[in-house]
Amino acid sequence: MFSTYSYPEFAYRQTDEQRTGIPVRHKVVVIGAGPIGLTAALDFAARGVEVLVLDDNNSVSIGSRAVCYAKRPLEIWDRLGVADRMVEKGISWKVGKVFHGDSLSYQFDLLPEADHKQPAMINLQQYYLEEYIIEHLADQPRADLRWKHKVIGLLQAEDHVVLTVQTPDGVFTTEAEWVLACDGANSDVRGMVGGAFTGQFFQDRFLIADVVMKADYPTERWFWFDPPFHRNQSVLLHRQSDDVWRIDFQLGWDADATEEKKPENIVPRVQAMLGQGREFELEWASIYQFACRRIDQFRYGRVLFAGDSAHQVSPFGARGANTGVQDIDNLAWKLKLVLDGAAPEALIDSYHEERAFAADDNLRASTRSTDFITPKSPTSRRYRDAVLELAREHPFARPLVNSGRLSTPTPYLLSSLNTPDTASFAGKLLPGTNAADAPIALGGAEGWLLNLLGEGFVLLCFGDAPATPAVTFGAVSARVLVVGRDVTDSKGLVAERYDGRPGTTYLIRPDQHVAARWRHFDPAAIQAAIARAIAA
Repeated sequence: MFSTYSYPEFAYRQTDEQRTGIPVRHKVVVIGAGPIGLTAALDFAARGVEVLVLDDNNSVSIGSRAVCYAKRPLEIWDRLGVADRMVEKGISWKVGKVFHGDSLSYQFDLLPEADHKQPAMINLQQYYLEEYIIEHLADQPRADLRWKHKVIGLLQAEDHVVLTVQTPDGVFTTEAEWVLACDGANSDVRGMVGGAFTGQFFQDRFLIADVVMKADYPTERWFWFDPPFHRNQSVLLHRQSDDVWRIDFQLGWDADATEEKKPENIVPRVQAMLGQGREFELEWASIYQFACRRIDQFRYGRVLFAGDSAHQVSPFGARGANTGVQDIDNLAWKLKLVLDGAAPEALIDSYHEERAFAADDNLRASTRSTDFITPKSPTSRRYRDAVLELAREHPFARPLVNSGRLSTPTPYLLSSLNTPDTASFAGKLLPGTNAADAPIALGGAEGWLLNLLGEGFVLLCFGDAPATPAVTFGAVSARVLVVGRDVTDSKGLVAERYDGRPGTTYLIRPDQHVAARWRHFDPAAIQAAIARAIAA
């Protein structure tokens, strides 16, 4: 289908559950094998939870689709064992340039600070991401992927969910203690539970054109407002793997999607941008319309929602898949503790609390970006153009330029799982914030701090080592990790980023977020913070 990629076809298989007609009750069933559902399967399997994934297709996504993956999701995928391959194949970048007309308005650096394992951003076609996760899941005995399995019915009971599944061999039923719907913006499961999905649609249409070409453009994000080759509209250029380049053309409110998608209409647009002498091949094209929406509740009984089934944002800013991966990061450890009986079911309610808060933050950012990119009135257009002109010479105007605020994690600063500070700290690592990475040495080998976090609760300590190897509350234990004893702070950046004066102690959640911090090691306070972090 594509000159740069051969699509795999995954085998459908009939199971004993179908042949016998006797439903099996699974711990977790994930519906949808896109990037978010596959990431969920990896995370559950990594935490020892048996997981079944059902998908109505039997291949990876058609077209490049999501292409930009940010530092925080890469850290999550690194914990799950697939980031190295993604970064190796992907195009790493951190510099973005914004043009107005044919002149540079300003540029930005997403990660000016050195000494982080993961890059600020990579560009990688979505089909590679899905392929890499699927291959990794093949080595996970607790994960079961079933292709050509379409969920057509759902019935909730008090302690489980009954799913009706359609396959090439007919219809059967299966059961799950918990269901995670990752079946996209047009989620069938959302309709089955009566979930409301509300928000704003934007009238502008955009054309995605993926072209294959040899070009020596810098590995940067380029965004044009009103360029000479596409007047009164905007254009975005990104490089992907395999010499594939993503070009987004704003088309306007009245564009005919059927006509604009025809190659004979796309090619002249690309030629006008690249110049007549540039050879290229059109690989894939799509028309899309902005929407900023979210579900009213991320939890409906024993059915949970993540990714586009829970929220939808405009593609400028790379907030779609990146946000969905962070949904999974937030949910998997909580569901693991509940399934194990180590935490009350109330912990699952904090999934909506924290991730709806993050979704609303992303929706606000996405809506503002869309309003700046596609002004709705002459006054808004004059404001935008004035900001772009001022940004060339005046630093105060540059934060006002909005070509898509690129994805950054939303800290859960108001979460009920946080223990508020009782002492003052420098830096940004407040309770609810994802932990910062830094280089370390471990057993004489160089490494990274985040690679030591994420399997469970961790107490990151500075100074004299506490007498205990862990602090326990009920069935939950937080192991002690002492900087200076267990790991060497290679460049002093762990202490710097955590304001790690002697005695300082951080309680880090299994999703690598700060739950609490103190200036001295207090077992009673730590036990209380663990209890709060698991909603006990």
